Amino acid sequence: MSALDADVLVVGGGPSGVAAAIELRRQGRRVILLDREPALGGATRHCAHSPFGMLEFGRVYFGAAYGRKLTREAEKAGVDIRTGHSVVELCEDGSVLVTTGPGVEKLTAERILVTTGAREKPRSARLLSGDRPIGVVTTGTLQSYLAFHGLLPFRRPLIVGSELVSLSAVLTCLSHGARPVAMIEPRAHALARAPLAWFPSLMGIPFHRGAEIVDILGRTRVEAVTIRRGGKLKTLDCDGVLLTGQFTPESALFLQSALGVDPGSAGPAVDQQGRSLDPRMFAAGNVLRAVETGGWAFREGRAIGRAIAEDFGREPEDGVPVPVTFDAPIKLVVPNILRRTASAPAFRQFQLRVLRRVRGRLSLELDGREVWQARGLWMPERRILVPIPPDAPQAQNVHFRFREED
Repeated sequence: MSALDADVLVVGGGPSGVAAAIELRRQGRRVILLDREPALGGATRHCAHSPFGMLEFGRVYFGAAYGRKLTREAEKAGVDIRTGHSVVELCEDGSVLVTTGPGVEKLTAERILVTTGAREKPRSARLLSGDRPIGVVTTGTLQSYLAFHGLLPFRRPLIVGSELVSLSAVLTCLSHGARPVAMIEPRAHALARAPLAWFPSLMGIPFHRGAEIVDILGRTRVEAVTIRRGGKLKTLDCDGVLLTGQFTPESALFLQSALGVDPGSAGPAVDQQGRSLDPRMFAAGNVLRAVETGGWAFREGRAIGRAIAEDFGREPEDGVPVPVTFDAPIKLVVPNILRRTASAPAFRQFQLRVLRRVRGRLSLELDGREVWQARGLWMPERRILVPIPPDAPQAQNVHFRFREED
């Protein structure tokens, strides 16, 4: 083997990382896929529900089965899979430091792709006050307890949040013998689209919009929660608090490196090929922006894997990237930088999110010239797609303008 351990190191074995690794192998590249867990699949491994895999594999899988399918496909493609390998540092020389059972090793490759996904914010990041009893968990923690240990941490939890994953939390509880006492959402509206947002009420679970936790009560276990709704306080008896949604990219590797993260997306800044500020390093999937479905992450990983394969044979493109700027209340834009390149883009659309529900006119300007616009009611935590004009990478100024309307 040459001085390089592989052509490409892929960090993260969820849908986007596996899809990229398979595509790179299809293009004839040597790929090492690293994952800190004992098996591939990412967060899907502990999701005891469907649907997964319809678009990528032509059939519906439950989460654990989908993870096993990803593993089989990666093995079939000849990917060098190394589970139990945790990457702890992205080095400036284009290598990574990896911890394993025997110790620490350094791996090198021509290109590095980071696909470490996203996670829900725990209690500490949400700044929830009150006692510190057992029984306050995120959806991912609940599903891990059930999938890997057969443990149900409560029977009558309060569910916080109304994103798509919140409905997964309701389904997980009901299918394992737990009956939520209520679901609350701090905003005045549900974040999941109808008719999915109707699911809790259809199951007989009270859904309180415009409500927030002000106190968690309990010495050893959760005993009750005090919520505020419409200026009034109400105490709900429960034995757990299930925190859902509010995802954040698992971008610690970039945050601890010289590259840093984008303040809007909280993930690495990438261009239309998925290339970061270091032209040897790429990123794909939910590490870029939280959060998309497993199928979306798979397709994105495959596209960026193809872009990396096409990048070989060229010198790393280190031209000065042009940032994509935006007005409030836009929260993030991905890709958030653009480079002049002859390569085919992995991203053909900008992905936007807004901070709050707002009605107004959204437009895209290249060097002050408006090239796209749309009016509508824009909702938080919902994907907004805007085509990337072919001449956008040549612009010196790329800006999303927003004009709020009544």
